[in-house]
Amino acid sequence: MSLLIVGSVAFDSVETPFRSVDNALGGSATYISLAASYFTAPVYIVGVVGSDFPKRYLDLLEAHNVNLTGLQIVEDGLTFRWAGKYHYDLNTRDTLLTELNVFETFNPIIPDKLKKSTYVCLGNIDPTLQLKVLDQLENPHFVVCDTMNYWIEGKQAELKEVLKRSDVLIINDSEARLLSNEPNLIKSAKAIREMGAKILIIKKGEHGALLFTEDVVFSAPAYPLEMINDPTGAGDSFAGGFTGYLHKTQDLSPENIKRAVIYGSAMASFCVEQFSTEALENLSYLRVQDRYREFLTISRFDEI
Repeated sequence: MSLLIVGSVAFDSVETPFRSVDNALGGSATYISLAASYFTAPVYIVGVVGSDFPKRYLDLLEAHNVNLTGLQIVEDGLTFRWAGKYHYDLNTRDTLLTELNVFETFNPIIPDKLKKSTYVCLGNIDPTLQLKVLDQLENPHFVVCDTMNYWIEGKQAELKEVLKRSDVLIINDSEARLLSNEPNLIKSAKAIREMGAKILIIKKGEHGALLFTEDVVFSAPAYPLEMINDPTGAGDSFAGGFTGYLHKTQDLSPENIKRAVIYGSAMASFCVEQFSTEALENLSYLRVQDRYREFLTISRFDEI
């Protein structure tokens, strides 16, 4: 009952008002797998890198029980690169550079032993590739999908086919409004759920996250941080914590899905405290549990 993660593995160059880093480890599959590794092991990733991808990054992933059997390494190829600059409030950013390199021709091939994966997390990649992954799987039990405005605008038909075959969609509030053509998030959630995925999570950044199912609307708080250094990868870390916890517990009840949202929020809160994957590299399950309990404390109140 393996957890399969498919997405990008990349080099990120990030500039914020506080610091900048060049060619740091990034990519959706990277953040998702590192976050998930604190709940279940091993996790398996399918992605692609070039021969310029350093061994120290491969060693880092393997040290976190990330199985690299499905990671393609293209000889004489260059790894996907992204560069961005965040504004002072860290809620908006400018993309300075996107070089797809080997990711431009990425063809996700699922190793035979992973075709029976029961839990699958599809990172933010082309919906056509997400469909290719689903076509290779035999009978996935629980599929989590992420996407972004670029695919909503450019490949909405393919994205809707992915949603019909997914159990969960994770997007942010602006993406939800774009996909549904509804400014109100409650109406937006209803419209999106009718597209296929019965569970919808709308991330609202510093304002927390909303969970929508057939019978549940659940509002999860954001963790109050004094310092946010780098928002890159927060959404992917959320997806990794969410999916990793559900894979660990094998419990898809409404109450446990709420818990998974809190664990996802906890992993995202760790991610933004440092640059790149730094914060996710040196956690312990005890620290994750402590932060989960802090989330419970800040959201609990007594009836009169």
